Amino acid sequence: MTSDNAETLKALLPVEAAGRLQSLRVADGRATLVLDAGGLREDQRTALEAEVTAALKGTAGISEVRVAMMGERSAPQRRGPRIIAVGSGKGGVGKSTVAANLAVALARLGYKAGLVDADIYGPSQARLLGAEGTRPQAREKQLLPVESRWGVPFLSMAQLVEPGQAIAWRGPMAGNALVQMLEGDWSGVDVLVVDLPPGTGDIQLTMLQRFKPEGAVIVSTPQDLALIDATRAVSLFEKGGVPIVGMIENMAGYACPHCGEISDPFGAGGAQTAADEMGVAFLGRIPLDIAIRRESDAGTPPAAGDGPQAEAFATLAGALAAWLAER
Repeated sequence: MTSDNAETLKALLPVEAAGRLQSLRVADGRATLVLDAGGLREDQRTALEAEVTAALKGTAGISEVRVAMMGERSAPQRRGPRIIAVGSGKGGVGKSTVAANLAVALARLGYKAGLVDADIYGPSQARLLGAEGTRPQAREKQLLPVESRWGVPFLSMAQLVEPGQAIAWRGPMAGNALVQMLEGDWSGVDVLVVDLPPGTGDIQLTMLQRFKPEGAVIVSTPQDLALIDATRAVSLFEKGGVPIVGMIENMAGYACPHCGEISDPFGAGGAQTAADEMGVAFLGRIPLDIAIRRESDAGTPPAAGDGPQAEAFATLAGALAAWLAER
């Protein structure tokens, strides 16, 4: 949807909603809004959401409206951040890139987002956040997350070992490393994104047993081989009683920089089909784009900028924000 269409939708909002609007993202016929709900009672929140849905649904090609409310609720205070696990059944699907950019996009929406690099044997978040060479401090044996320049504090094994050093640890040692990072000083963080290693091994089991996530996001590429393993990741979380936020299709479509023609080297639509078959939400697609690769290698998350790459991650963050708001 073009920016003109988005402006059209904004003009349709009720006056109070327009005044509280933090962001509005549109993709695949779905409008995702983040509203500042500070000072509203629960019944007022519910009424405002209903008004927004009634105003937008069915207009300008919008078939679904998601509304996330930012602000304090009267519910009891949570202890610690809400953990969102980002997993995949296999490596090489761009899970770490998605996790980093999801955290950055959440921060841009106003969340106090943190990031744990739980990919113990292949940590990459220090590179993705442009913070290689940083070391966390400790206070009374508790690790203090390192601040990144993107407003996302994080902890990673890459900060605890020498660059290039192989991490040849057995399961219990890797599990202890995960515990140390998740038990760091995350005060002030309200959503903690955890980048899990691929597969369904010891790290995932430690996470489920010790730090049950509030939800899990599954990343896959469109081809069948990746989707087979993605279904295993979904099954693991479901058996552990962790709700699936939804599935993301990464590397979905490549636009030729010379002619603009779209091709699908990894196939198209496979993740959405798999999500439908498993009865989980489909959160959206991220294109196969050389700009994402270049910026990630340079330690500049695309979600921190502007343009279509940032928009893709902002749409995913908006969907996650709406899911969190509903719980």
